[in-house]
Amino acid sequence: MRRFFLISISLISFLCLSTPLLAQNDKTINKRKLTINGYIKDAFSGETLIGATLSVKGVSKGVSSNGFGYYSLTLNEGNYEINCSFIGYQSEKINILLNSDTALNISLNPTTALSQEVVITASKKENNVKSAQMGKTTLPIDQIKSVPAFLGEVDLLKVVQLLPGVRNAGEGSSGIYVRGGGPDQNLILLDDAVVYNTGHLFGFFSVFNADAIKNVSLIKGGMPAQYGGRLSSVLDVSMKEGNNKKMQVDGGIGVIASRISIQGPLVKEKSSFIISARRTYIDALTKPFVSKSSQFFGSGYYFYDLNAKANYKFSEKDRLYISGYFGRDVFDFKNGAQSLDVKIPWGNSTGTIRWNHVFNKRLFANTTAVYNDYNFSFQALQNNFNIKLASGIRDLSIKQDFDFYPFSKHRIKFGAAYTYHKFTPSVISGNQDSVVFNPQNAQIKYAREAAVYVQDDIEISQKLQLNVGLRYSFFQQVGLYKLYKTDLDGNRLDSTVYKNGQPVKTYGGLEPRATLRYAINDGTSIKASVTKNFQYIHLVSNSGTTLPTDIWVSSTYKVKPQISWLYAAGFFKNFKNNMFETSVELYYKDMQNQIEYSEGYTPNSLDDTENSFVFGKGWSYGSEFLFNKVRGKLTGWVGYTLSWTWRKFADLNFGEKYPAKYDRRHDLSVVGMYQLNKKWKLSATFVYGTGNAVTLPQRFYLIDGVLTQEFSRINQYRLPSYHRLDVAAILTPNKNQNRKWKSEWVFGAYNVYSRQNPYFIYYDQSGSAAEGSLRIQAKQVSIFPIIPSVTWNFKF
Repeated sequence: MRRFFLISISLISFLCLSTPLLAQNDKTINKRKLTINGYIKDAFSGETLIGATLSVKGVSKGVSSNGFGYYSLTLNEGNYEINCSFIGYQSEKINILLNSDTALNISLNPTTALSQEVVITASKKENNVKSAQMGKTTLPIDQIKSVPAFLGEVDLLKVVQLLPGVRNAGEGSSGIYVRGGGPDQNLILLDDAVVYNTGHLFGFFSVFNADAIKNVSLIKGGMPAQYGGRLSSVLDVSMKEGNNKKMQVDGGIGVIASRISIQGPLVKEKSSFIISARRTYIDALTKPFVSKSSQFFGSGYYFYDLNAKANYKFSEKDRLYISGYFGRDVFDFKNGAQSLDVKIPWGNSTGTIRWNHVFNKRLFANTTAVYNDYNFSFQALQNNFNIKLASGIRDLSIKQDFDFYPFSKHRIKFGAAYTYHKFTPSVISGNQDSVVFNPQNAQIKYAREAAVYVQDDIEISQKLQLNVGLRYSFFQQVGLYKLYKTDLDGNRLDSTVYKNGQPVKTYGGLEPRATLRYAINDGTSIKASVTKNFQYIHLVSNSGTTLPTDIWVSSTYKVKPQISWLYAAGFFKNFKNNMFETSVELYYKDMQNQIEYSEGYTPNSLDDTENSFVFGKGWSYGSEFLFNKVRGKLTGWVGYTLSWTWRKFADLNFGEKYPAKYDRRHDLSVVGMYQLNKKWKLSATFVYGTGNAVTLPQRFYLIDGVLTQEFSRINQYRLPSYHRLDVAAILTPNKNQNRKWKSEWVFGAYNVYSRQNPYFIYYDQSGSAAEGSLRIQAKQVSIFPIIPSVTWNFKF
């Protein structure tokens, strides 16, 4: 910990000491430097806009608004034409005489339908080519809502899975697999709070309610130094702040769920709030069909989400944001004939407090405090025997970030973060009558995680731009903890007790990040990046999908942090005045200290889970192709990925390499949205992917009358290829002038041609071995033939 603080102080001191020298040097070149700063907002709701672009005519350098809509731009004294643009909004041109430092708040109007042509803007102008950032995609929430959705439930994670380099694990998976990484290698944030479990209904839906979301950004290459703790990607999701000009109610009624959002000003144009709720009614729909005399009466399933956020502007320099999320899945199973009652609740809870302070026109600060908790519980009661299994992770975090704009060719970010973790991988307890079963084991673990970072976005010349950063991360397992010494059979011989807060094991290291962009011309550029990442917490899974039974574990004296190096290069080209964006990206990722369960592992809550881990390495490489049309009546993209993902463990597969379970050679996504007229908007998606790698039985033996299986090598076989077509149509009726509300109907069909995509393979046994008629046949289980849906959305 002392080393961490020394490095933190050194980095920040260096930045503070060097900045005046840089500024002094800048003044010698340009005697008169002036700054424009302020916030960029939605003209109708007052919501700040994240990542809006300011460009200056005749000046190569522009700037983007930060995560709170704030920008700062330093220029020479003079007359300028400034253009402000953002996804889905009309650009705003501003002529300004800059003869003193100027505060300028900018309001943008959402793009509207024109009488002759419906013009849709779905991307920032030239950002695909001009920015040094690689592998970053920002998805407008309106675009996410236009993509066909399963049972009409808008799902931003399913849309993210349609991007090149990102894939899913098949039906029923909300996890994302980015460039050969596992689902735990993605940093998924909701208002700076880590979301550990992203799925509802065992992965068929994500936890994100689109009505409460403002902005979605995915970074899958060249991860900036402000982010860390994961190897593969960052999915940064920001909640809406609430309309600060008028009250607004949004909602929708769908096939299996309904939702409602209420937002409005607490103090007009100074403070606002939003509350958004969603609940399924699967339990209510099935209840009438289960009679009270049925042995399964009382069984059911539902999930719900609640998002809430409020903000208050004390002054132009100080703003406070408070937000939270609470979501639960609740599954109950009852069998009256066996006196069995099973309850399985699981879910996330997060809370975030953020304070913005503008020290001066060039220095913006944000202080964040976060609480988040994920837990899974299984409780079964039969007669007088009760058993409970629990797992989860709880964090308390504090973070300080600074945006510093010393002069026009630099944008510096620096900061520090600290998190205290509590891991509960698996705790079992129970009772029968007065007998209590509560085994003492070393499952619960505690840890500290911290980081300090600095990065600079530098415009070296009109053609060359560099984003360089350095991050130092620190992780320490601490007590309370009891470390056991065991014999070869696992019997405990002795133990070492670590007191509360006492260090058990410490890890740490430097994580350099760099991205370089060379502009060939205004519409063409080449980019390259290299990043090093440490990951100190891990999701260990015994299946191919992200289930609530998967457990999060800490790096310990035995479990080392995962480490990766990612190298990427790309060619980016825009056509027809930036109407078409194209890109080709190549990548290679090396991953150390990968974790899997040992061969033949079976769950055992009486032993520390990490005793069943084995460790190895992984690597992935491939190419990604993207063709994206961002304006006009027809918008959408075609993405294709060709990739290889390998794993190698000394204790698995005879020490030979094998394809990872999420290895997919070919992955194709075609997404199209067409504005037919003012009333109708049509959309469709087609996906194709190589089948999942699986391990299957190769031979069956009868040993003493018992059927025994011999399995293939790990992931030796492939399931059939996966492909599917979804369509949707959105009808927006003409607004009745006598009504204060407006509505739309969303009609959809999932898996239009009823492709029987494999969900899993099982072996059916029939006949008798004794009679010589034993027959074993592999069978494929497929779900979801064509599923139509209809949703009614409203707003007033």
